[in-house]
Amino acid sequence: MNIAVILAGGIGTRLGMSLPKQFFKVAGKMVIEHAVDAFEKNELIDEIAIVINSHYIFMIEDMIIRNGWQKVKRILEGGKERYHSSLAAINAYGDFKTANLIFHDAARPLVSQRILNDVVKAMGNYNAIDVAINSADTIIEVENDIITAIPDRGKMRRGQTPQSFKQSVIAKAYDIALKDENFKVTDDCGIVRKYLPEEKIFVVKGDEVNMKLTYPEDMFILDKLFQLRSAEIKDFELSQQNLNGKVMIVFGGAYGIGKSIKELAKSIGIQVYSFSRSENNVDVAIKEDVDKAIIEVLKIENKIDFVINTAAVLHKEPLETMDYETIRAAINTNYLGMINVALSSLPYLKVSRGHVLFFTSSSYTRGRAFYSVYSSTKAATVNFVQAISQEWESFGIKVNCINPERTHTPMRTKNFGNEAKETLLKPETVALRCIQALQSNYTGQVIDIRLMEE
Repeated sequence: MNIAVILAGGIGTRLGMSLPKQFFKVAGKMVIEHAVDAFEKNELIDEIAIVINSHYIFMIEDMIIRNGWQKVKRILEGGKERYHSSLAAINAYGDFKTANLIFHDAARPLVSQRILNDVVKAMGNYNAIDVAINSADTIIEVENDIITAIPDRGKMRRGQTPQSFKQSVIAKAYDIALKDENFKVTDDCGIVRKYLPEEKIFVVKGDEVNMKLTYPEDMFILDKLFQLRSAEIKDFELSQQNLNGKVMIVFGGAYGIGKSIKELAKSIGIQVYSFSRSENNVDVAIKEDVDKAIIEVLKIENKIDFVINTAAVLHKEPLETMDYETIRAAINTNYLGMINVALSSLPYLKVSRGHVLFFTSSSYTRGRAFYSVYSSTKAATVNFVQAISQEWESFGIKVNCINPERTHTPMRTKNFGNEAKETLLKPETVALRCIQALQSNYTGQVIDIRLMEE
């Protein structure tokens, strides 16, 4: 039996936040939710226990209901020190001597399925498993700020989690350790290593992405890593069984990416309705237009499952030479239009527990000359998506942001002229990734789409 133990008893003081770090939100969910999700969906994990400070047990109970976790069977109360949390799980499973207890830090939300599978597989041959990665830096041993030794970097590893043990083995190691007057905690593998030296501890290869949220700057790194991981959508197979009969509204569906999404969606049985200024005189910058379009679809279909807004304008020129009407029109379409689509769709997406996709651009990460209005509105799109994904989480609505690399569209040709097609994404590729994203459980994520994925 493989039992995952999520260690979430810490209070996260180094992050300087009112809540412990495991409750910080990234990519639409709390860090601990991402960690539990990884074990929940792994076929080799039979049961999950969460060890938490007693003050936050109610939050875990809410999470179990909200996420529909089936494998979480126990919520255990953690102690002041980390080893108290490990002990809580060891004692709780005292009758499961042959079970594998797989301890994982709740603050490591990006543990991969490959690592989990390798850990469980290794438990077939060993009673204790660690996960570690090579050290890219030279490790030095220091005493009183003076180097006392420089170990061979080739032998050094940086430890991660999960760490896994036969229940009987880790229980025995703790039993001996707690009788030692000089007991000093390192980690669970350290306790086995010191008090049961005859037990071999096998090391599974970890991953740089399997980082731990510890310091404030780690939050920004985690956010970017989730964006990179979102490329996994390319592996999702389109399911006509799940998508057939769904109702989709595409704003900006007359040409470019919007047109490709519309055509692909129709080909797999989705009922698609497209609106734009050129098609049917619908301007996303005018809320009454958006309301009217949505009501028109509701009268026919009586529901809305997906809303996609690709409507945007790009004027590539210095701010100094742009006339004010052009500036205002760009902001109204790119920013106010997004808000209009969101607000007008909300009542109906609450009913369907639907999915919204907005579009940003790679220019959102850094303002660029001649893109001041466009890039700033696209940066606003990312912040808007991240914010409302949290606000709408309780409604079951998923909100994501698509970030395609340079794509061969009429808008791009208008601003950049003819470019080598092999250097640009095909709009059909972006459309495919969008439909794949609609099948995911992602929310609050920036989903990068790259040329190398074609």
